[in-house]
Amino acid sequence: MINLAPIIFIVTTLIFLSAIAGRIKKIPYPILLVFAGLIIGFIPGVPLVSLDPEMVFLLFLPPLLYRAGWNTSWKDFQASIAPISRLAIGLVLFTTISIAVVAHYFIPGMSWPVAFVLGAIVSPPDAVSATSILNGMGLNRRIVTILEGESLVNDASALIVYRYAIAAVVSSSFVLWKAGLQFLVVASGGVLIGFVLGYMLCMILKRIQNNPTVETTLLLLVPFVSYPLAERFGVSGVLAVVSTGLVTSWRSSEVISYQGRTQSNAVWDMIVFLLNGVIFILIGLQLSEVVATIEGYKISELVLYSLLISVVAIVTRILFIAPAIWFPSLLGNKIHREEQTFSWKNVVILSWSGMRGVLSLATAMALPLVMENGTPLHQRKVILFITFGVILITLVGQGLTLPVLIKMLGVGSSKEQEDEERKLRLLVANSSLDYINDTFKSKDPNEEVIQEIRKLYELRIGWLNGKDFQKQDVNIQHKADDTTFLERVIKGQLAVTDFKRKLLLKLYRDGAYSSANIRKLEKEMDLDESRLRSQLKIVRDDD
Repeated sequence: MINLAPIIFIVTTLIFLSAIAGRIKKIPYPILLVFAGLIIGFIPGVPLVSLDPEMVFLLFLPPLLYRAGWNTSWKDFQASIAPISRLAIGLVLFTTISIAVVAHYFIPGMSWPVAFVLGAIVSPPDAVSATSILNGMGLNRRIVTILEGESLVNDASALIVYRYAIAAVVSSSFVLWKAGLQFLVVASGGVLIGFVLGYMLCMILKRIQNNPTVETTLLLLVPFVSYPLAERFGVSGVLAVVSTGLVTSWRSSEVISYQGRTQSNAVWDMIVFLLNGVIFILIGLQLSEVVATIEGYKISELVLYSLLISVVAIVTRILFIAPAIWFPSLLGNKIHREEQTFSWKNVVILSWSGMRGVLSLATAMALPLVMENGTPLHQRKVILFITFGVILITLVGQGLTLPVLIKMLGVGSSKEQEDEERKLRLLVANSSLDYINDTFKSKDPNEEVIQEIRKLYELRIGWLNGKDFQKQDVNIQHKADDTTFLERVIKGQLAVTDFKRKLLLKLYRDGAYSSANIRKLEKEMDLDESRLRSQLKIVRDDD
């Protein structure tokens, strides 16, 4: 019989912490969950909760990476592919090598292969940690895209390095040129499988007419197909899932119905909330298990080793990124130079956003117990403890200070995003009004119908321009008693909604506005259309 008590306990704890998280605004949500896991794990009598690494790789990682890819704008990602690639590959390799050197010379008995395993485990910053802490801070749009893109792609590069380091440990054989060639094959193969699956899913979704349950189910299923399929072919499952998320997000406005988007967004919000919360609590719980079972080392020594490796991870990131202040071409491209993305303030923020999280935890727990010759893998528990230490030090140390640093530098402001959102809303409202005035007369010559539809957008434009309607006598007369008239008004509003969707899709494709603001307006349109179609059904039923 399956013991559900630990799962129920963790989810209950998550719900309780979420309920009080709003009152503790000074502590980022992931840090609060990790602290809770630590406290619970060291309470006497509480059973240890073991975490199967395969569960993380197959159950937790695919949906989280897929949704992170979904929330990333392909246009912005494409524009920042140069700095993302350099950070996700170059910085990961630089960090892995730096940590391996320090670990080999300063941690007694740590061989070169084992030191490289440790370096590969703790080298990639975590996408979940970064986005959770930076959410709502009002950072530069390009910097946010770079951080999100780096956290998505570096998972793949770190896992590939990790595999080769493990192979060197358990088999005592490693050929550099073969590893480099296989790296390219594994990465490109994962991207290819992800894009193919993404386009296949879009083709299927486009042929499904107004079936939100099927659409939502397919969107939930695809990361669990993409990841193991890529792994089955020996390529990167992480890049496959991320690529699938980017493709389906890019085509979502065309291939998914408004009901499907509304329903799937609600379901995904709940799933991501649960998975993020559970994994961060488990990080805290796992440390108590490692401390309880480790032998042959003093805890004080392991704490010092964890602090040393954390310092190396933080410093290497700063050393790698800092030259971008004076030489922007090292990270950016023409777009970033023109927009001055890598100003010294943005570079400081980028350098300090290196929190570790779920991937480091999963890869550390996945370490084999024995080598190929049957002998135990020495220092496995040491690597586990140091990994947990680096996660805690970076997540708590950098996570708590990053919001303060952003405020001190004066780069965190939501005013720019709010201004862009207001401009976008004005553009959509004015364009809709032009559409009503220019083209709608040919569809419905009844001036009263047109006037009723027009009033709504005139009011919105006035409100966005700061007009105070509380001081005016606004009297809008609706002919709700005339069923035919009301039906024509609703149909007219639906026609304008369709026009607005096409306009938003064009703006999204052009990259003229941030994807976050466009998604926000699209969500509102989905809700508006749902309301209008529900009203239309009632009107027709009463007819």
